[in-house]
Amino acid sequence: MALTNETIRQKLIEKFGEEVTGWEEPYGMLTFTSDKNLNLKVLQFLYDEPSLDFRFLTDLCAVHYPDNTGKELAVVYHLHNLKENIRIRYKVFADISNPDVFSAYALFSAANWMERETYDFYGVNFIGHPNLKRILNVEEMEYFPLRKEYPLEDQKRIDKDDEMFGRE
Repeated sequence: MALTNETIRQKLIEKFGEEVTGWEEPYGMLTFTSDKNLNLKVLQFLYDEPSLDFRFLTDLCAVHYPDNTGKELAVVYHLHNLKENIRIRYKVFADISNPDVFSAYALFSAANWMERETYDFYGVNFIGHPNLKRILNVEEMEYFPLRKEYPLEDQKRIDKDDEMFGRE
């Protein structure tokens, strides 16, 4: 029997009930959310359950939603079942003042670099990561450059020549 989004959804609801929410299927990819404290349990279930078999972490990243009070940072996991060739997206949200999320490194070794990159650019603190330090930016940086904490460029500036930037 082919694995479908509905089958995956039903398995997750059977296991976690209403703790897994936010069901969507943008462009056919099943997307769902849970509390950040459940991330390892959900990931472990998706990995271990023989009928699901999501054993490949395609990507792990973060998104900053500055207007989403209390849930400003989203950690997004993209998982792939290689046998059935189906992908899913799993999100957990964290408060920007306490951006602690459990590390998935013990389950997916590929999470090592991805979590370091996410920490480096968004400041998500992955609890249990073996070497969580900046990977691309300098250690002395006191901010996280991909957070939307700074205003966009002022379009009224006159101290630069727009022609040099391909604008006329």
